[in-house]
Amino acid sequence: MRTLMRDIQVFCNAHALSIPSRATLYKLLPGLPVPAYRAGDLPQSVQDALYNQDPDTLVPGHQVAFYCFNYGNSRAVSFAAGLPWLALYQAVRLPGYRKKSLGLALAVSAAIGA
Repeated sequence: MRTLMRDIQVFCNAHALSIPSRATLYKLLPGLPVPAYRAGDLPQSVQDALYNQDPDTLVPGHQVAFYCFNYGNSRAVSFAAGLPWLALYQAVRLPGYRKKSLGLALAVSAAIGA
């Protein structure tokens, strides 16, 4: 978040715009688009965690992370941990986690600062 705030400050200063507050940015984060992944292009362990997805289905990154943490093996969890920061930020805020899965997702998220 510090890096994001700094980049936004630089942009706003360069374009003579007012700098948004940190709270404003946090309000925007849940609705920002994240990369989507074609289910058939993902590693097999991730495809197994997504279960019942057509190979041509585009799955948003935060949902990929959610399913990997909730239903995946260690390889799927490892893949999820490498997803973009915003995808993990949004994923840990989704409802429906198993208790231990949420703990793991939160630990990974905290480790990368999401």
